[in-house]
Order: sequence, then C-alpha cells, then structure tokens
Amino acid sequence: MISRRQFLRFVATLGAAGAAAAGYAFVVEPLLRLRIARYDFTPKRWPDGFKLRIAALADLHAGEPWMGIDRVRSIVDRTNALGADVIVLLGDYVCGRSVWREPVAPKDWSKALAQLRAPLGVHAILGNHEFWEDAAVQRAGAGIPFGRRALEDAGIPVYENDVVRLRKAGRPFWLAGLGDQLAYLPTRRARPGRDIGVDDLSGTLGKVTDDEPVILLAHEPDIAVRVPERVSLILSGHTHGGQVRLFGWSPLVPSRFGNRFAYGHVREQCDIVISGGLGCSIAPVRVGVPPEIVLVTLGGIDAA
Repeated sequence: MISRRQFLRFVATLGAAGAAAAGYAFVVEPLLRLRIARYDFTPKRWPDGFKLRIAALADLHAGEPWMGIDRVRSIVDRTNALGADVIVLLGDYVCGRSVWREPVAPKDWSKALAQLRAPLGVHAILGNHEFWEDAAVQRAGAGIPFGRRALEDAGIPVYENDVVRLRKAGRPFWLAGLGDQLAYLPTRRARPGRDIGVDDLSGTLGKVTDDEPVILLAHEPDIAVRVPERVSLILSGHTHGGQVRLFGWSPLVPSRFGNRFAYGHVREQCDIVISGGLGCSIAPVRVGVPPEIVLVTLGGIDAA
C-alpha cells in the first residue's frame, strides 16, 4: 500500500513535470529556440548544374513578448548570415491583439525586414492574417491591407498573382507570388457568392512568358494539388507545422489535407517545402516544431 508521504511525493513529481513541460511549450521552444531547416534537392524541372540558395521566412506574427522587435531583428541577422541568393517572405507578418500578446507596429517590423540582404533581392507575398487583421479591408471586401503598405513603404516588393524574372550568373528563373487563398472571412464577404481568396493560379502562371523554371510562393500549401508540373518548386507556410508535432505527426493542422501538407519537403507533381514558421497563432505554444528559417538549396544533393 502506498503511504501518504509517497502519494504526496508522486503528486509533487507530476506537478513539477507538468510545470516543466508547460515551460518548454510556452517559453523555451517558441521564444528561445531558432533553427535553420535545410533542404538540398533538385526538382524535376530544374536545369542541370544550376545551384540556387533560397532563404524563406514564414509566419512572423510580430507581437510582444514572443516575437518582439528585437527577436525580429535577430532573425534578420541570422538570415543574412546564411548568404542566400534570394530571400522570400511567405506571409502572416501581423498578429491580432489578445490577452497574451500585443502586436508590433507594422512600421517597426517592416523596417526590420528591410534590413534583409541578398544578391537577387527580397520578395514577399501576403498571408491570410494581413487580410483578417485589417478591419477596413474585411468590411469592404477589397483593398490593400496595411501589412502590404508597410512592406512596400519599406522597399520590399509584394506579389499578388504576379511574377518577376530573375537571373543568377546568366541563368534565368521566375519567381511567382500567389494571392492569398483565405483572404476574406466568409462572414465578411462584400457580397453573396464572393470568393474567399484573392488567388489566381492560372492568371499568375499565364504571366510566365518562356520555359525557364518557376518557383511559386503560396502562403497556404493546399494549392499544391492544383499546381501543374510546369512549376519546379512551391514554398509555403501557414501551417506552423501544427505547432505541436511529435514523431512526424501533427494532431491539428490548418489544411484540408491534414498531415499531407503539414510540414517539410513533400513531393507531389512538383516539389513543395512547407515552413514550420517563426511565430505562433491562436496560442503561444510550440512542441516538436521550433521556430525556423528555411534554407533551400536547389541543384544540391537530392534528398530522395
């Protein structure tokens, strides 16, 4: 029979273990850790001998205390140190005000992101939160979110169903930015029947005027099932890897396809890399999927 002292010791041990686990989930992993997630592979439609290094930042959700301006600046410094050829920003820079966080002003986080440096530039798309947190845009069912204005005022181009042709060492490729697929909350549609998203995949790819390789930036990864083989690579965020990921499985993923597009490098008709992101959404919790900067090397060692 267990004694009262043994029982109390057992309860105290459980309490200490629970406190440690909570501390890790709420403080250590989301606030103190930052890793570089590296992917080296050659997509199916990628030219032989063409090596391109891409740094990707997703889901900043800039807000105190978990993603304050000093942490944003440190992420910028770590990214610059990677020496990527091009840097892409995959959306969700803003966060909403809540009991556990205070948003960082857009002029502050955009000014910090403006310090990113790469030979082929810094290029951005928007995420759903840029639209969701802009009450005026939601009411009107149209307009330019304040997050986009902040990025453009800081000198960072934002692509919404648009493309740009870049060149490294004489070898061209296309960077295509898809409009957000979840821009308008269903209850805030300007008129009945309005599409929730502002994405136009066919219109975007229709702006590619030659056969050079295409890299598609798409905040939500679900678009991958519709993207043709013409695209070499999709870079996405949005899922945060589920924020809790154990043994390669995430119990809650904001995707119609569950764990299929939760995290990491996935090969469909074209390759897709889904970032675990940097900030937190809903709750400031991360377990098994720490904040990360993604570094993709195309034309490197194939992981398959």
